[in-house]
Amino acid sequence: MNILPKRGKLIRFQSIKEFGSHGTAGMDVVIAGLCNVYTHYITTYEEYQVQRYEAASTIYGPHTLSAYIQLYRGLARAIAMNTVQDLPSGPEPPLFNVTSLTLVPAVTPDRAPGNKTFGDVLQEANVQYRVGEVAAVTFVGANPRNSAENTTEHNFLTVERYTNVTGSWQVVQNDASWDTRFYWTKGSSGQSNVTIEWHIPSSTESGIYRIQYFGHYRRLLKQFYPFEGTSAAFEITNL
Repeated sequence: MNILPKRGKLIRFQSIKEFGSHGTAGMDVVIAGLCNVYTHYITTYEEYQVQRYEAASTIYGPHTLSAYIQLYRGLARAIAMNTVQDLPSGPEPPLFNVTSLTLVPAVTPDRAPGNKTFGDVLQEANVQYRVGEVAAVTFVGANPRNSAENTTEHNFLTVERYTNVTGSWQVVQNDASWDTRFYWTKGSSGQSNVTIEWHIPSSTESGIYRIQYFGHYRRLLKQFYPFEGTSAAFEITNL
């Protein structure tokens, strides 16, 4: 727990008072907050009403401090009267692990709009760009969380340049590159779009380029299927 200094002194004072009322005055009360008993900030009832940072972070409500004082006084009373063994054990804390603890909403099944499939281009790139401009393509997308545990593709996107010598496409940038952006926009009924931007750096060679998008869509029963989308080829010129 994170008891602010004044609140910690108040709990300590009430505990000492409880000892004194049971004939064990002079007890030295030490409050130690161990790392595994952290319950966030604890403020007074009056401070909670203001809702500054500490008060807004007192997650168990305005009476949290009063509850702690009640419990500490009960512990002090049990120690003074030698009745610790009679204290109720209380409820067992829940077991939190990676499968049961999450603040992220569940992923719902993905759905493509009518007459479209995942990876289809909704807004195409321009035919030509100059260095310094932004090439952008929007695809029929799926929740990117679907790809978190799939290793079919290690990138969400690639920027590729056509090589005349080999007659093939060569990856020049991906989603780890400083000049690329990946925007996922959630729609309704499981539909979503992905917009990929390439902020074309001044060092880019003239040539023919394209943008590819890689993802996974989810069906019922947690079934995931990989897909990809490809933009039309566009030209980069230094002129």
